[in-house]
Amino acid sequence: MAPAARYDGLAEWYDENLREFTLASSGVLEQLLGPGPGRCLDLGCGGGLHFETLLGLGWRVTGVDLSVDQLGVARSRVGDGVELVRADAADLPFDGASFDAVASIFVHTDAEDYACILREAARVLRPGGRFVHLGLHPCFVGPFSRYQGPDEPPLLFPGYRDTAWTRDAPGLGEGLRRRIGTRHVPLGHLLNDVAGAGLTLERFEEPGETDYPRILALAARR
Repeated sequence: MAPAARYDGLAEWYDENLREFTLASSGVLEQLLGPGPGRCLDLGCGGGLHFETLLGLGWRVTGVDLSVDQLGVARSRVGDGVELVRADAADLPFDGASFDAVASIFVHTDAEDYACILREAARVLRPGGRFVHLGLHPCFVGPFSRYQGPDEPPLLFPGYRDTAWTRDAPGLGEGLRRRIGTRHVPLGHLLNDVAGAGLTLERFEEPGETDYPRILALAARR
C-alpha cells in the first residue's frame, strides 16, 4: 500500500499556523548540523521552512516530501535554489552514500515506520556524514501528554508505550493531530532505532528554557 500524503490540502494552513513554532528550532539545527560545504538531504521537507537555514550554512540542499501541496509551498518559497523531489522517505530514489548530511525535522510523528526512514537516511549518507533529528519530545508531547503552557507541567495520560497510529487520543487536543493523526515513538524506541540504522549518536539536546522541553534533538554520524 502506498503511504498517505497527509498534508495535501493542509500545506498552506501548516505554513501559516505552525511556521513560528517550527522555525524556533533553527538555532539548534545550526548547532548540530554545522556548516557545509556538501550535499544535504532535508527529509520530509514540507514547505521548506528550514531551507534558508540549510542554505545559510553553506549546504547544497535537496528536499524530499510525499505531499505535492507541501512541495508546491516549498517551490514558492525557494524558487530553483533547492532540488525538490517527491518521494517516500522510507524508499529514497538516491544512490547510497550520495549525501554529506541528512536532516530529519519534525518527521518521526508523521511516519508509518521511522526506523525504516532512519535506515534509508543512513544508506544515502556517506561514511562520516552527519545526521540530525529534530522533533517533538516523546516524553512530554504526544498522544498521551498534553502541553499546558510554558510554566505548567504536561498533563499525562496512559499510553506512553502505545505506538499505534491515532487521531483519537486524550493528549492531542483539537488541533492538527486530530485531523491527520500521529504515531508516538517512545524515547527508547527512537534511540534504539538510530543505533539500529548504523548511526553513532554524538550529541543529544533538549532545547528551551522550560522544565519540560517540547523539542528533542540529536546529532549522529554514519
